[in-house]
Amino acid sequence: MPPANIALAEPALSYSLMLIDLHFRHEWFFAIFLFCGAIVLANVVHYILFRVLRRKEAEDKGTRWGIQRYLSHPARAIFFITCLLIVLPTIPGLPPALESALRQGLIMAIVASLGWFVVGCIYVLQSILLRRYDLKADNNVRARRVHTQFQLFRRMLISFVVIVDIGALLWTFNDPRIWHYGSGLLASAGVASLILATAAKSTASNFLAGLQIALTEPIRIDDVVVVQGEWGRVEEINSAYVVIRIWDLRRLIVPLTYFIENSFQNWTRESADIMGTAFLYVDYTIPVEELRQQLNAIVHPSPLWNKEVCGLQVTNLSERTMEIRCLMSSRNSSENFDLRCLVREQMTAWIQQNYPDAFPTTRFAAVSELPIELKRSTDLRQSPEQQHP
Repeated sequence: MPPANIALAEPALSYSLMLIDLHFRHEWFFAIFLFCGAIVLANVVHYILFRVLRRKEAEDKGTRWGIQRYLSHPARAIFFITCLLIVLPTIPGLPPALESALRQGLIMAIVASLGWFVVGCIYVLQSILLRRYDLKADNNVRARRVHTQFQLFRRMLISFVVIVDIGALLWTFNDPRIWHYGSGLLASAGVASLILATAAKSTASNFLAGLQIALTEPIRIDDVVVVQGEWGRVEEINSAYVVIRIWDLRRLIVPLTYFIENSFQNWTRESADIMGTAFLYVDYTIPVEELRQQLNAIVHPSPLWNKEVCGLQVTNLSERTMEIRCLMSSRNSSENFDLRCLVREQMTAWIQQNYPDAFPTTRFAAVSELPIELKRSTDLRQSPEQQHP
């Protein structure tokens, strides 16, 4: 660099160093600098950590633990509040009362964030444990059992964490009066328990019903049930009610106690396999054996059939028609419904093409309404020419 440029740069450099020294000598500027540095540090640590975890999950698609989804936000809050607690003592000129209030608020915030983080860990644990149990599998009885039980136990764990977190928040206060008030509340717990037992009778009964459902398993997640004449699948079981997704996408909300106190149909209690029927009403003239062969020709190639049950029988006779039952089985109720519709359509089309007269008909016979004796006397009075034209 030429000597002239160096001479010009030295005053500028010295002036900049003077400004930096002046700013750092100012206590408030140093506190603001540390505050900004705390925010940057918290975001950088959070970004690097969860960037690595996200890349790890992307490399192994089978390892979907949900860490990014459930732990990202509470971890960011913990990093940020911790940095603020570190910066707080460097703020100059704060009154002791205000500093104590700010510290208490930050400690309560970090305790609440830790509780949030533990709840996220419960969801991550659920994702890890339930990876092996796929609800979309054909035979998913065990998967539905595990999903149902863990869903109920997860809510119980979260309730326990919330109670512990509230206790930890109270513990952060150093005021003995709070514990004195707590002792007074415990002393009056006898009267309060009676009031709560009366007011929250339905809530307590639903909670106990939830425990009973988790242990005895009358229903599970994704079970096919018929409740109050509505067919649907169990979509959600929470601490108060069950959500049933009906076939037309409506939702039926049923209290938990209903499944303990009332009867209902569960089509997938032990297995999802199910049998269904399709009835035909045809004339006596149709050959039953050909109908049976046609049913086998329709059902056997169909992917909706589970290759177990396929039969045709005459189950009833009336003065006009035969009742023929087509019986077939499938892997689940949805496929069985489609298979029954297929059998009705194709069997009807086959009868139309091959035996169009075999559909139910009503026969009439023309019979004279005159009495027999009156008819004979009328015939005798007729002349021979009229009788034999």
